[in-house]
Amino acid sequence: MRRRGSKRRGWLLAGLLLLAAILYAEQSPWVKQRLYPVAYRDDIRASALVHGVEPHLVAAVIRVESNFRTGRVSSKGALGIMQIMPDTAEWIARRAGYEGVTPDNIRDRADVGIELGTWYLASLLRQFDGNTAAAVAAYNAGPGNVRAWLAEGVWDGRLETSDDIPFGETRRYVQRVHYFYNKYKSIYPEW
Repeated sequence: MRRRGSKRRGWLLAGLLLLAAILYAEQSPWVKQRLYPVAYRDDIRASALVHGVEPHLVAAVIRVESNFRTGRVSSKGALGIMQIMPDTAEWIARRAGYEGVTPDNIRDRADVGIELGTWYLASLLRQFDGNTAAAVAAYNAGPGNVRAWLAEGVWDGRLETSDDIPFGETRRYVQRVHYFYNKYKSIYPEW
């Protein structure tokens, strides 16, 4: 009887030690950077600096759009690491004066996708007076939809009221981007 109690206490102690180790490791910057890695940091930093966008926000959009993978084409036809629609990419290239932008290099080259996507995100931030939640919603649903929601009082543009966004996909998108945005800001403060 006594042995069984000792064994049980031993397992309980081992379990508590394992839990403590996991909780400690979760606070480790090294572990956090492994759980929330950021690929293409130099490209993100360069484009973010040029266009005046926080690199954490660009990284969060990329994480949600493609999980940092190139070569992606969505079921709706969005291309590359930042999942840009071909018509939007063409519009960006004309407005920004980018030459030689093709669907193939948007899809396959991280630097091209990041540059176009960051330019577009900066444009949306300007259109929505720096409102990150509204700009992120517009990146997903289009600026026309977001302007209509704001004008009609459907959504007030705040992250705290993102449950009011009428498109479920966009609602979840805004919430996920802001989740990763905050994670990246806490894990990579030096950026």
